Amino acid sequence: MAKSPQLHHSLLLLCFLLMNINESSSSHSDKIHELPGQPQVGFQQFSGYVKVDAQKNTSLFYYFVEAEKDPSSKPLVLWLNGGPGCSSLGVGAFSENGPFRPNGKILLRNKYSWNREANMLYLETPVGVGFSYSTNSSSYVAVDDKATARANLIFLRGWFRKFPQYRKRDLFLTGESYAGHYIPQLAKLMVEVNRKRKVFNLKGIALGNPVLEYATDFNSRAEYLWSHGLISDTTYKMFNSVCNYSRYVSEYYRDAVSPTCLRVINQVNAETSNFVDKYDVTLDVCISSVLSQSKVLNPKPQKVSDQTIDVCVDDKVVKYLNRRDVQRALHARLVGVRQWDACSNILDYEVLNVELPTISIVGSLVKAGISVLVYSGDQDSVIPLMGSRTLVDKLASELGLKTTVPYRVWFQGKQVGGWTQVYGNALSFATIRDASHEAPFSQPERSLILFKSFLQGNPLPASF
Repeated sequence: MAKSPQLHHSLLLLCFLLMNINESSSSHSDKIHELPGQPQVGFQQFSGYVKVDAQKNTSLFYYFVEAEKDPSSKPLVLWLNGGPGCSSLGVGAFSENGPFRPNGKILLRNKYSWNREANMLYLETPVGVGFSYSTNSSSYVAVDDKATARANLIFLRGWFRKFPQYRKRDLFLTGESYAGHYIPQLAKLMVEVNRKRKVFNLKGIALGNPVLEYATDFNSRAEYLWSHGLISDTTYKMFNSVCNYSRYVSEYYRDAVSPTCLRVINQVNAETSNFVDKYDVTLDVCISSVLSQSKVLNPKPQKVSDQTIDVCVDDKVVKYLNRRDVQRALHARLVGVRQWDACSNILDYEVLNVELPTISIVGSLVKAGISVLVYSGDQDSVIPLMGSRTLVDKLASELGLKTTVPYRVWFQGKQVGGWTQVYGNALSFATIRDASHEAPFSQPERSLILFKSFLQGNPLPASF
């Protein structure tokens, strides 16, 4: 059947629009033409800056990776690492769920990259982290959760001006550790903005081993360490009786921690050993590595490890991102610092914010219809799964949500990938078996299965 003139005209117009979108992306000023040492790939990458404070000349750095296939049909996902003050570029993108991993000479392809399922946006936040900078040094002082959330919101508005084709795309916020503060507070601002005029098509948030309520999260450490045989019965009993993490941080900074508690913590550190990584208690460590996902949450920083993945990848990430040719390819620059670091050493964050619970904000998001997934790598003793599971179950009870999926295993192929429970239609908890604090690094395939199920709103596989 012959096409009508009107249909023919419409098809030509559609083709013209699609060509313009593709040309706009390929000629974008932030487009990465090729990262040094990368393998050939079929997707596009972008990186650069978005100004969030013109008066203080403050700009946040981002790295954006389009989905491997059919990016126009895939959602947009923002990933944030924690700290506070650790890089989503170096930790998230190049060590966990991004498309590449440095091996010292070249970039290796990560076959479990999350851009198989989504367009991935990695943000170095707050200012002073990684390549994000301000020419006014006061920008790095007394930075708190509220200021971080506002800056991240301004960033997203500015980023959508650069990439308007993603404005109406389904948007998910994901991250781990102290992102349990960053993400709920950013999502709350987005919901408030949308009440006046819908700007953000926010669908859900996923929080990995997150700090949601400091007292509950950290008071579960003693049980975790004891149950995994890392501390003695005597130390476990003392830890529980004389240390209370609901006030530990504030007491520590006032030099008010009881001497008995400090002795117990020193004993805990002695028994667990510096050669056991508290972020992954069952796996080997990289002896040369002194990097950490968090400076605040662990007094002796060490990186997570994995027997099947390069346990010294952090050292290689630092070397790679400090290469001048790499920085040129990323359109990145160092301002006020000599080198790129995984965690900022110039940021003065209000660490007492860690004691402010965000679990109630998570509850408000569930009420607003935002899907929430809290997941835990079960080998992490820093933010143990017991605390997260307790908080999610308590929140469900407070919201009056009934269990819709009883606690059960989920599968990765023919192996158990973890356990999960779902409350109502918007709140769920899951564990990732044999995973660390940085679950996508230590269990990339299982993490990708969890991520895909979350984006699609599907239950985790119940059988193989």
